[in-house]
Amino acid sequence: MRIVVAALLAAIVLFVWQFVSHMLLPVGEMGFRAPQNEDAVLAVVGSGLGSPGIYHLPHIDSAKMGDEAAVKAWAEKAKANPYAFVVVAPPIQDASGMGRQLGTQFVTNFLAALIAAWLLAATTWRFGARVIGALGIGLFGWLANLVPQWNWYLFPRDFVVGGLIDQSVGWLLAGIAMAWWLGRRRPRF
Repeated sequence: MRIVVAALLAAIVLFVWQFVSHMLLPVGEMGFRAPQNEDAVLAVVGSGLGSPGIYHLPHIDSAKMGDEAAVKAWAEKAKANPYAFVVVAPPIQDASGMGRQLGTQFVTNFLAALIAAWLLAATTWRFGARVIGALGIGLFGWLANLVPQWNWYLFPRDFVVGGLIDQSVGWLLAGIAMAWWLGRRRPRF
């Protein structure tokens, strides 16, 4: 129960921090840009990409990576055109309603915090080391997920830095909550 309560406290702290970083600070918007002609882009996406999925352009079919001529043509196209990493999703039925996404975010925060609390509770660390441990967990997530997106799919550097800020501050604050709860003395009856 001690681990579950620590995770719940951390999830609440993470959720509040994410609200602050995405709604009150510019951290959540780092790397995002507005298209120059949104209607034209949406029309092309609808007709050129069609079904929901992840696209990167210029594209080469992985089955053609052994074909020297196909790879050369793709490399030339890549040199001459901008690179795009595009996520296409079905139309949003209620763009202003975020209830499901907020619920999902809190649940995933709780599950991540549950893993972190379980790991931190298994240590003999004191408060400060547990806080640094939680920060390390956040940095691990950033290094394992966002940095490869920058490296392989050319995500903008400011987007990746925003993710670093978001994860570092969030897990530092969550770590304080977890370390405080896990370090409390248990009442003896």
